[in-house]
Amino acid sequence: MKNANSSLAFLPTTFILVGIPGLETEHTWTPILFCLMYFIIFLGNGTILHVIRTDTALHQPMYFFLAMLALAEVGVSASTLPTVLGVFLLGATEIGFDACLLQMFSIHSFSITESAVLLAMSVDRFVAICNPLRYTAILTAPRICGTGAIIGLRSIILMAPLPMLLRRLPFCGHNTLSHSYCLHPNLIHLPCGDISINNIYGLFIVSSTFGLDSLLIVVSYGLILHTVLSITTGMGRRKALSTCGSHVCAVLAYYVPMIGLSMVHRFGHHAPPWVPTTMASAYLFFPSIVNPIVYSIKTKDICRGIARMLSEKRARV
Repeated sequence: MKNANSSLAFLPTTFILVGIPGLETEHTWTPILFCLMYFIIFLGNGTILHVIRTDTALHQPMYFFLAMLALAEVGVSASTLPTVLGVFLLGATEIGFDACLLQMFSIHSFSITESAVLLAMSVDRFVAICNPLRYTAILTAPRICGTGAIIGLRSIILMAPLPMLLRRLPFCGHNTLSHSYCLHPNLIHLPCGDISINNIYGLFIVSSTFGLDSLLIVVSYGLILHTVLSITTGMGRRKALSTCGSHVCAVLAYYVPMIGLSMVHRFGHHAPPWVPTTMASAYLFFPSIVNPIVYSIKTKDICRGIARMLSEKRARV
């Protein structure tokens, strides 16, 4: 233990992770569920990335942004995998203090990146529908690369102060988390010192990322609807809206679990302990599972690319 100003105020050397509180008797099937979930996430997103990389017909702005989304989702899942499988498969319930802060930084950074990429994809759909003749002139390769770099830097810069802010707080022996991974909303309830700065900065991050991103996504779709309604033919309207279907599903898959988790934290004080833990897992993993499936089914170019990849593998066999 690292001593602070008193014998009670210290930083713990480790945090204690838990599985799903209240469902300990079900831990026999939980590891199978998580292993299956990780398998689907890495297989689905890995397939999307491979198809986009190898199929030159998919080297377009829309699919470059989709590749960024898949990378962010893989990053979120890879950040949680060591401790989740460690808890459920090996019974390894301890994580070092610095390792916990690093995991928290990684999970939230990739999650912020995911939100920003969804915004970039909504801008892509806005340009494609509202200004189709200048689509390739506006969304050039350098601008797409610059957008990706800005998204990544924003996530890192915004998240960097949080581990340092947590390290300055005394924990007074409180080191048991309520998840099998480290999240800031969980960690911030453990210190016994003044956490007002942490709360203010956490609120700033949420409002300047998820709040601002979701607002701009709504604005972009408002403009898209305005443009679509001005199209005279019903076939033209349906064709324009069909290009947004997969992205709308991705936005809903990301923000609905987030809103549900916020509601549970705000109003679910008397809910069973497994409810917020399950909602947090849904927020982290549900988009990563659903999005590759949705894009593989609803996006014809991705579907054709996957079919071509499978046919080539059969031909080799």
